[in-house]
This record gives sequence, structure tokens and C-alpha cells, in this order.
Amino acid sequence: MGKKSKRSHDDPELEMEESELTERIDGDLKKKNKKKKKRSHEDPEQKVSDDGEAKKKKKKKSKEEEEKANVEEKKKEERPTVTIAIAGSIINNTQSLELATRLAGQIARASTIFRIDEIVVFDNKSSSEINLSDSNESGAPFLVRILKYLETPQYLRKTLFPKHNDLRFVGMLPPLDAPHHLRKHEWEQYREGVTLREKPINSEGTLVDVGLDKSVVVDQVLSPGVRVTVAMGADRDLDLVRQIVPPSKPREEAGMYWGYKVRYASHLSSVFKECPFEGGYDYLIGTSEHGLKISSSELKIPTFRHLLIAFGGLAGLEESVEEDNQYKGKNVREAFNIYLNTCPHQGSRTIRTEEAMFISLQYFQEPISRAMEELKLDRRVNEEAIV
Repeated sequence: MGKKSKRSHDDPELEMEESELTERIDGDLKKKNKKKKKRSHEDPEQKVSDDGEAKKKKKKKSKEEEEKANVEEKKKEERPTVTIAIAGSIINNTQSLELATRLAGQIARASTIFRIDEIVVFDNKSSSEINLSDSNESGAPFLVRILKYLETPQYLRKTLFPKHNDLRFVGMLPPLDAPHHLRKHEWEQYREGVTLREKPINSEGTLVDVGLDKSVVVDQVLSPGVRVTVAMGADRDLDLVRQIVPPSKPREEAGMYWGYKVRYASHLSSVFKECPFEGGYDYLIGTSEHGLKISSSELKIPTFRHLLIAFGGLAGLEESVEEDNQYKGKNVREAFNIYLNTCPHQGSRTIRTEEAMFISLQYFQEPISRAMEELKLDRRVNEEAIV
């Protein structure tokens, strides 16, 4: 034992062998541990799983961010809209169907002249109780029908509006002559049309009557009797296949006034609740002889996306608020951001709604223009800041 022990300490060859062996073992162990350690960090299955989850999260996040950015970009590009709300009870003050039709015609003319985007006709107690003497309908429904009829281009009316007693006197009204009421010889990059029952020859799609000598084919299959906006472009070849676009496109992209939309609301509060625009109306104006007296040049309207101007019925907006359950115990001023008297020095004891519309819409022209210019400036500054 002692000899062996001595030899193991004194034999240089054995000492070298043991030293080398130790180094090899240590080196192998280190390499093995390093390899093992590396493998534990670079486990292919784990790595794929982790990368997959990370990519999914990143993709989900980037998709959400992209959607959010698109919504924000859309909001930035949106052209501001102006809506007017009118009480249907104004019709009940007329003595005949002919006079009621004339009144509706004045509202349609005022809305077109001042480029109104939406008309909301709201009902109330008085308008539903009283009937026109020679009409099947009263107040709001009658007004909605006439306003829709007048906004429709003449060449589409026969198809879209069946005969109705309410329409007996519309032929005597002056035309709106809006930009989308095109004549047969006129060519514009967009036209309103109605889909037809006949099928196009040698082509898939739908035939659309756009008020020209020949119907055009669009690239979608649609049911007959549907009103559509067709992109006509600059090429006047009527055999070319056209595309249907959203009715807001002429306004959003070409800056053209493309008529007004008409909507019915059962109450004043429904006007705001059922707003078709995303985010609702962001500034509400009420008009009344009891409102604030501010000159048009001094009125400051904040930048807006969707502005609403409300006109009362026979007893004003005060009555509409009193009869609406949603406004129980509230003052009429609480329903609006601002409550204005747009004609403070009136000589007549009363101003009829159709008269108030012309007066008020002219009164708001300058403040609305200033607000829109301010919005354009803000957008330009933001774009420059991003660049």
C-alpha cells in the first residue's frame, strides 16, 4: 500500500497521465455542461413555442395598433358634417296638403343651399295627435317622405317611390338642383343609380340605371330596386364595367355636396341616441327666441366632427323637452351645448320654422367656416409634427 502510494506520487509518467486525465475529464465535463446549458436555453421545441407565442402577441398587438391607427386616420380625414333636427309638428300648422308640401319644399331647399348632410325629423305628442285634413299621414312621417323624395334625383323617383297621396303636389315644387341631380347630357365622376331586374348580356354583375341613354353594368350582383352610388370615372364608354362606391365617397374624396340623408326619430332624445355617426354628435346647438343673443361674428363654435342644430315645433324646443321622458325635470338648456337666439330683433311676433331655418343657417355660416378652418389647421400642424 505504501509502495503503491509512493509510486503514485513519485512516478512522473503516471502523474502526467493522471494530470492529463483530470484535464480531459474536467474539459469534457465543462463542455458537456456548457452543451447541456446551451441546450436547455435553446431547446428547439421550447424555442418554437416561445417564438410562436411572442409572434402571436406581437402580431395581435400590431394588428390592434394598426386598426387603432386606421380609425384615427379615418377620423382625421373625415370631413365634418352638419345635421339639422326639426319637429314634425310644424306640418300641423298648415291648412292643406298643398301648403304642407310647399313647407317641406322650403326645408329641402334651405338644406341643399346650405349643404346640410343630414335632416332628422323628430316626433312629439302634438304631431301624433293631429292629422292633416286631406293626407293619410301627419307631421313627421309626411315630412320624412317629402324630404326623401325631393333629395332623390328625378330619373330615379318613379322606380323608388310608388304612388302615394302625400306626393300629389310635389310636382309644383322648385327642383333642388343639387350636384347629384344630373341631367342626361351631363357627365360627372359619380352618379346615383338604381339596380334593375334585367341581367347584363355576356357579363356577371348588375345593370344600373344612372339616368343616361344606356344602363351601365356594375361589378356586384345586387337585388333590383336598390339605390347605389356609381363611380363613372372620366371614360364615357358606357360598355365599361363600373364600380359601386359608398355614398359618402363623392363628399369625402372629391369635396362634392352629395345631398342630405333623412332620418326619423320618435322623440328629441332619440335624435341624439340614434345618431348614425361613430361617437355621436360632438356639439349640439338649440335655437329659440329665448336663447342667448350673440352676434354671428362673435360666436365661437369649437372644432367638431358632427355638429347638430335643432329647431323646435309650434311651441318651440321647450315643449319638445317637456314632453320627452328622458328630460324629466331638466331645463331645455341642459339638452344642448349652447342655446341661441339667431334673430334677436324680429319684427314679427313669431318666426315660422321654415323661415327660422334660412335665417339660422345663414347666421351659422361664418362660425361653422371658422371652426372648419381651425380643424384643417390643426390637422396640418399634426401632419407636419409627424413628418
